Amino acid sequence: MARTRTYKKLEKSLVHLIMVFFAGIFRKVIDFTVAVFKFCDRKLTIMIVPHSQSRVINFRTNIFSLGAGTLLFLGILISFFYFNRRNAGSAQEIARLQEENRKTLASLDELRDENNNLLQTAEQFQNTLSQALALIGINQTSITKNAGQNSDLSSLFNMQEIAHGSVKESADIRKLSNYLENAVQPIEQIGKMLQIQGAMLSDTPNVWPVKGGLGHFSMPFGQALHPITGQWYIHKGLDISTYRSGDPVISTANGQVVTVTYDASFGNYIIIQHKYGYYTRYAHLQSTRVKTGQFVSQGDVIGTIGNSGVSTGAHLHYEVHIGSEVVDPAKYVNIKLKN
Repeated sequence: MARTRTYKKLEKSLVHLIMVFFAGIFRKVIDFTVAVFKFCDRKLTIMIVPHSQSRVINFRTNIFSLGAGTLLFLGILISFFYFNRRNAGSAQEIARLQEENRKTLASLDELRDENNNLLQTAEQFQNTLSQALALIGINQTSITKNAGQNSDLSSLFNMQEIAHGSVKESADIRKLSNYLENAVQPIEQIGKMLQIQGAMLSDTPNVWPVKGGLGHFSMPFGQALHPITGQWYIHKGLDISTYRSGDPVISTANGQVVTVTYDASFGNYIIIQHKYGYYTRYAHLQSTRVKTGQFVSQGDVIGTIGNSGVSTGAHLHYEVHIGSEVVDPAKYVNIKLKN
């Protein structure tokens, strides 16, 4: 029991000491606060003395009001400089954006001009294409319908409607797209037609029979005096002279060699069979470079100019036959190959 009482006395003493400690701290805090308030509440008199003999102006205040006013003034001053600096930065940014906007508008004007020029060129191209298609007998109406229905560009730039608010340039681009779509299929057909015509040109005698376009007409097709007998006769070919032997003679179209032989009149000569009933004969050759049955292409060298057979000088006697008929070769030597 005695020990228990001793513990209780110690506990009460410890609690009392703690209470006294915190009570002392609380009193000191209160005393400090009171001292601060008393200091801030100290009266101050601010006097403004003018240079003239005017009345002196007195302002009565305390330290707290003076400190609060000073802090408020400094806050306003700092805020002024801060926002003024931000305003200056914003003004510079606005000026930069205005300059960029001006450049963008200038670029847009230039783009509009280029777009208008391109659109005018596309219209001229379409008109020219329409005229060309009409000349070669291609119906552009059906082609335009097919192109407008099936093309990818039409799905991308729909010409049926223009969305509300779209600028004129968008409509022009769609119009240009329509021009291009309408031109694709006709140009493809023209390309196919040119390819077919190119094949026909290769299969039809139409080039100068001497390589490099050398030579000139020395005797035309038709009625003429024979240079040896002096009698009138029908000259069934075209004589081409280069004033020398050995110049290469070429095939004037694709075909198959059907004759390579020598004749007392024609000398060394070659006959080539072509498509569409054409035959060509190359006579008075110095030498031949093909064999019977051989296939040759237009422009291939088949022999050289000579003076064999009945001839008064080195030249090429060239004939064109359609079936069993002999025709004037002058109509079939319009193209001179340069190589």
